[in-house]
Amino acid sequence: MKAGIVYTSTTPELIELVNREVKVQLGAEAEIASYEDPSILAEVREAGHVTAGAAARLVSMFMQATSDGADAVLNCCSSVGEVADAAVSIGKYTGVPIVRIDEEMCREAVRLGARIGVLATLPTTLEPTKNTIKRVAREMNREVVLVDGLIDGAFGIDQEQFKQMLWAKTEEIMNETDVVLLCQGSMAYAEEYLHEKSGKPVVSSPRFGARALRAAMEQKGLL
Repeated sequence: MKAGIVYTSTTPELIELVNREVKVQLGAEAEIASYEDPSILAEVREAGHVTAGAAARLVSMFMQATSDGADAVLNCCSSVGEVADAAVSIGKYTGVPIVRIDEEMCREAVRLGARIGVLATLPTTLEPTKNTIKRVAREMNREVVLVDGLIDGAFGIDQEQFKQMLWAKTEEIMNETDVVLLCQGSMAYAEEYLHEKSGKPVVSSPRFGARALRAAMEQKGLL
């Protein structure tokens, strides 16, 4: 069994965390092949939207993983999550499902509360994630209110500083929210910290993405 994991952000912490969660779900014997292109996220950040070129390079990585024999592909970037949505039909045709790291997280947030605080360091991540939350809420026949938690100037700073900035933003919006959602997988290390400080449910994507990847493997009869 082989999983292809596609990254547009290549922080060692994110890769280590995702690999660990995938191994928990698929088993230690599962093969993991990583595909990385940080220029995709850089281009999206600069343009303020997903460009055609960035989308094409992302889909190329999906197809490379397919060509390399992956049984399923996990897309790890929320900023380009809607490109993964567009590629789902290709995955169905090839028999190699393309799974988003954040979709099941968004569903869990909708299950947990109607008022969802959405934390991100980039507008290009915040807006696509909000779109996904709204879509899954419609699918679940739920009404939600989304509270923006954009943290300016936090991209790329060290973990301790970032945790403090995350807490400051969480504290600012916590009275308006039932649940806090961390848009970027790289934020996951702060999940328990924010939960303990706020007393609110906090969700991050790696564990949900790994579960969704497992579900895709199970549907193929591989687990």
